[in-house]
Amino acid sequence: MQRQTPQRVAIESAFASAGRPLGPQEILDAAREHVPSLNLATVYRTLKRMVEDHAIHPVALPGEPARYELQSAAEHHHHHFRCRRCDAVFDLEGCVEGLKKLLPRGFRMTGHDIVLFGFCDTCGAQA
Repeated sequence: MQRQTPQRVAIESAFASAGRPLGPQEILDAAREHVPSLNLATVYRTLKRMVEDHAIHPVALPGEPARYELQSAAEHHHHHFRCRRCDAVFDLEGCVEGLKKLLPRGFRMTGHDIVLFGFCDTCGAQA
C-alpha cells in the first residue's frame, strides 16, 4: 500500500477535481494549489507509482505524451476527445456501432481506440 504523502494527496485531488484525463503539466498546475513546492519530477514519480498501484491508467493519444485518468474511468470502455486549441482531453461515453463492418474480409478485430479532435465548448465559443 502506498503512503499518502501531501504530494500524492494533492495529485489525487487534481484528478478528482478535473474529472477528465490529465497530462503531467496539468496535474502539476492543479496540485500546486495544495502543495506549492511540488515539482514535475515528483509528479512523474507519483504517476509511476499510481499506475503500478492501479489507481490511474495511461491514456495514449497518437503522437502525444500519455495523459492519465482515474482507474475507475478506465474500467468501462470509452473514447476520448482532444481540443485542438487548449489541448485538454475529455472522456466520451459510448462507442461507435458497426466498426466490424469496416474490416476487410477475414480480419478479426480484438480492440480499438478512437480519439476525436476539434474544439471544446469553451474554445469553440471563442472561435
